[in-house]
Amino acid sequence: MTARQRVLPSALRRPSPRPHPDNRRYPAPLLPAHARRPAAILAAGCLVLVAVLGIISAHQGHGDAIDRAVDSWVTGLGIPLHTLSLVSRVGGVTATTLLTAALAVACLAVRRVNGAVLAVSGVALASALTEFVLKPLVHRTINGFLTYPSGHTTGLFALAAALAVVLLTPRGRPHPSVRIAAVAAAVVVAAVVGVAMVGQNFHYFTDTVAGAAVGTGVVIGVAFLLDLPAARRWLRWPGR
Repeated sequence: MTARQRVLPSALRRPSPRPHPDNRRYPAPLLPAHARRPAAILAAGCLVLVAVLGIISAHQGHGDAIDRAVDSWVTGLGIPLHTLSLVSRVGGVTATTLLTAALAVACLAVRRVNGAVLAVSGVALASALTEFVLKPLVHRTINGFLTYPSGHTTGLFALAAALAVVLLTPRGRPHPSVRIAAVAAAVVVAAVVGVAMVGQNFHYFTDTVAGAAVGTGVVIGVAFLLDLPAARRWLRWPGR
């Protein structure tokens, strides 16, 4: 309060501006201001990586030097095939769908509608892009099956990215170490599933790298879209 305001009677003072009632109904942005620039850089890096690896791998039925080195190392670990098969099921359609639904329900439970939409739409869009656009377009194969990018790693890394975005501005404010541990665990699981797919000769190593980039980049892109004013108005919690 200025000196002039202290002298004026209360009836003559100009009231302090208050936020518009509708603004308080909008959900908090998925990407806070300090995270937007790093997120944009990461998404751009993912896009470039997918494009470069796709060009290198296009219409090939074999891996490159990096693939041969990593694939041989994974095979040399001697992990039983039945173990690899069990691990890879975590990245299957059923498991990924259930995990995505669990994250969406958790977001709805704390009234994070935009977080729920991010989880569902981000994972679905990334998986669709991989299966229906990139695989036919790049047409890299193993034993006649399209491999680039890996659908298993696409779905799981998209889920891990959605979890990371949601935990940037969590409800309840869990300790940062808890948030970091949760995201790290999701990333490790996704990476282990990628190794299992390579070990079963279902994918080359760079297929799994591209899958991780597609899943991460798509989710970040969806997060930016959901942070637009029109989307935030649409995603208000009912009754607020």
